Amino acid sequence: MYAQMVKSEGKRPGEALSPEEQAFQDRIDAGERIEPRDWMPEGYRKTLIRQIGQHAHSEIVGQLPEGNWITRAPTLERKAILLAKVQDEAGHGLYLYSAAETLGESRDEMTQKLLDGRMKYSSIFNYPTLTWADIGAIGWLVDGAAIMNQVPLQRTSYGPYARAMVRICKEESFHQRQGYHIMMKMARGTDAQREMAQDALNRFWYPSLMMFGPSDKESVHSAQNMAWKIKINTNDELRQKFVDQTVPQAEFLGLTVPDETLCWNEEKGGYDFAEPDWNEFFEVLKGNGPCNAERIGARQKAWDDGAWFRDGLSAYADKQQARRMAAE
Repeated sequence: MYAQMVKSEGKRPGEALSPEEQAFQDRIDAGERIEPRDWMPEGYRKTLIRQIGQHAHSEIVGQLPEGNWITRAPTLERKAILLAKVQDEAGHGLYLYSAAETLGESRDEMTQKLLDGRMKYSSIFNYPTLTWADIGAIGWLVDGAAIMNQVPLQRTSYGPYARAMVRICKEESFHQRQGYHIMMKMARGTDAQREMAQDALNRFWYPSLMMFGPSDKESVHSAQNMAWKIKINTNDELRQKFVDQTVPQAEFLGLTVPDETLCWNEEKGGYDFAEPDWNEFFEVLKGNGPCNAERIGARQKAWDDGAWFRDGLSAYADKQQARRMAAE
């Protein structure tokens, strides 16, 4: 998942639940799925719109750093694979916008919120793709982190979101494999290619760790989101799992994770590792990352350039509705 900072609209700690809210929570606790026409607390609805909307925006913005490399991929096969991946990301955005629309928020409204800063997308997409190895690092690390977040979301409490995640996770696993294959080729290639692969790992390692959001002690909304089963695992649990899975993969490639403190902790059965620079994380979220202005500029241009098409669709829908009403 690409939702890093989603504010919960739930009750304050210790605040009593109404009978309706208690019945709703009982359904969640029993493992039932909530569907669009079911009663739900307004806080649950708003929190889901924020999370699904941020996720959808991230899928769409995530096409930008990779789409830039489609024509520059080293072989025709690589071009075709990357093109398929970028198309997948567009489809993921469509599934997610559709899921959010079942909560009463249109994709036009969500896009406007993105453009005026009321909604965010994942901080990871505000970093540049400088070399072909960066495309491998994105597939391996970024999509790997996304899968770590998204697989549990197949069990999230809101039905349309959970069902959308089933196909998304299958496609993301393909994305991760193609990224790792790129890194494998480069790590076993020339000295220059190997250096390029190591450089990509160096630059994307900590931004990938940031994808899980701030440490649990700083993430004040996790408790309510987990109670509602909008979120299944804590940020720190997922980050630890990602590091434990990824470090052996780097070792297999013969690459070095850029963390001098990294070491295996036998007692906890996982790696000890350095935290990302959270000041950098929050600065990027504020819009001060390397590519924030470029990414939002691209989305604004797409929005402006597509105005004629949206207007045409609206006019056609109004015309069809008028015909139906006249025939009744």
